[in-house]
Amino acid sequence: MATNQHYDVVIVGAGVSGALIAKQLGAAGKSVLLLEAGEDGQLSNAESLERFYTAQAKVPESPYSPPIVTPDAAGIQSPSNPDEMTIGRATTLMLDEANWQKSDQAYMDQQGPLAFASTYERIGGGTGRHWLGTSFRLLPNDFKMKTVYDVEEDWPISYDDLEVWYGKAEHEIGVAANAADQGYHGITFAPGYNYPMPQIPDSLVDAAVEEGLSVLPPQEGIKLGVTNTPAARNSVPFQNRRQCAGNTNCIPICPIQAKWDPTVTLYEALQNPHVAILYKTVAKEILIGDDGNVSGISYLQYETLDGGATGNGTVSAERYIIAAHAIETPRLLLMSTNGGKLPNGAANSSLAVGKHLMDHPIYLSWAQTAEPVYGYRGPLSTAGIETMRDGTFRSEHAAFRIEIGNEGWNFPIGDPYTSTLDFVLGTNISQLNQTKKAHFGTGLVAGLNQALISQFRLGFLVEQTPEDYCAVSLSDTYKDKLGLPRPRITYDLSDYTKMGFVAAKKVSSNIYGAMGAEEFTTHPTAKEAAADPSSFSVTYDAGGKVVPEGTAGATTDHFRYFGAGHIVGTYRMGDDPKSSVVNWEQRSWDHKNMFLVGSGVFPTVATGNPTLTIAALALWAADIILADLE
Repeated sequence: MATNQHYDVVIVGAGVSGALIAKQLGAAGKSVLLLEAGEDGQLSNAESLERFYTAQAKVPESPYSPPIVTPDAAGIQSPSNPDEMTIGRATTLMLDEANWQKSDQAYMDQQGPLAFASTYERIGGGTGRHWLGTSFRLLPNDFKMKTVYDVEEDWPISYDDLEVWYGKAEHEIGVAANAADQGYHGITFAPGYNYPMPQIPDSLVDAAVEEGLSVLPPQEGIKLGVTNTPAARNSVPFQNRRQCAGNTNCIPICPIQAKWDPTVTLYEALQNPHVAILYKTVAKEILIGDDGNVSGISYLQYETLDGGATGNGTVSAERYIIAAHAIETPRLLLMSTNGGKLPNGAANSSLAVGKHLMDHPIYLSWAQTAEPVYGYRGPLSTAGIETMRDGTFRSEHAAFRIEIGNEGWNFPIGDPYTSTLDFVLGTNISQLNQTKKAHFGTGLVAGLNQALISQFRLGFLVEQTPEDYCAVSLSDTYKDKLGLPRPRITYDLSDYTKMGFVAAKKVSSNIYGAMGAEEFTTHPTAKEAAADPSSFSVTYDAGGKVVPEGTAGATTDHFRYFGAGHIVGTYRMGDDPKSSVVNWEQRSWDHKNMFLVGSGVFPTVATGNPTLTIAALALWAADIILADLE
């Protein structure tokens, strides 16, 4: 299709939402054009795998374009310079004190006081390329936090409104789970409902945790239990893709594509002659007509990842959908000043665009079991503890879900590599080579076996409150090679969220104690926490109230947190156009022919991984847009 054609719908972004909506609209006979800033993610899958296998740092972004490191003439890898990249993106390698605010290493203009620790992809398929596949429904109380617990915000929709769309999404992307196991904390299913595939079996690690929980007293009045995790990962062959073979690197990439990612749906959508896509096409500005509706989207195109713009154009349609993720979507809206007619950008009469940036900051702990559990096999996670996702404690501190990891201590300390080096070199970074003796031969094999077969970790995904001071705006200092301002981030955690970490730490240690496991979790010192942008300190009294440091009788804890990649909340939905950006339909309050979809519409981050809710909302939006076009 030529870009001078007038389309029924133009979609910016070919990730989870963009791919799902394009497929639905195309199937209904509507002409659709996708504008994707990145390269074709499907064609580059083999290249992505090769890049992951050879990467020195196997972080979530390592397989994908644009590359996060660039080799010099000697093959030594150095961080790619965002100043020299046509399109940049963030990486978790740039979160240290030494580099998180260096513009020639970090894409985002981080202003702090804490570092925003999650990243995203700019490639066909979007950030869904590196997701875990975890497919939770949110809880009924997640939608009404203000009403039930007098904290955070209510959504303008309820669980009941979304239930049917959850079912459609689970069947569209292929979720493996048993409905009988998922009906906790008020989650309901339609009568006779079944997931499209049976659940993936629990691991030996899951069984060991379950056994320990059987003797653990209730925590804050709640009896903990292990629940199998719904996953968009094939437990049996599905959608012409193989079943999971347990490669244990779902993040960043499944080597056999047993895990659904948006390129699966995008490929299906593009088989329809009504759907077309332009890769390497960066939306530059949303054009607003005199009637207040969107009249077109202008874009820049490029050929190489370091060569700058090579073309430009404008495309028009009856309806416009912005699905560029919770950081790039507000960036585009804020850039769309239309020659000064909209000084605050498009869709921003509420001045809420960019605000309420959230994540699930992770408290990470790790231990060794008394008996071997044989990690480093199976999917990264097959079960979790979901019972702390809701309870009366949410009036006082953040809730959390607990992910049980099957990959040993890979996440906490980079094992098996760290322990291997310890046993070979005679060091003790892992804490497992206490004698600091260098081993070789059968002694080395025996030592590593003993060290690795009992490792496991727990990840606590803590609920973060929506705050005005956590925001995406435009950098007035740094630009990419297209000449567009890079995203500026301000970020911090509320006392409510920090006390969620305090509760997580206590529950974590109690679980290890009940299991008879030896905990190896480390925490930063006060000095380290003060210097590290991904650490914080919190002081609280005996009643759990945050108080000033130095208060008599108070306790101070120091935490390092990690990003979950659950970036939400920067163009939230609501009932009031004065405080929200879109209505319950995900339609802009300001421009009636434009929809903003994706995790940015979430008023709160809630307690479940967001992708299934993103998919459910996308299918719902497609249905609304189809009705609009009739």
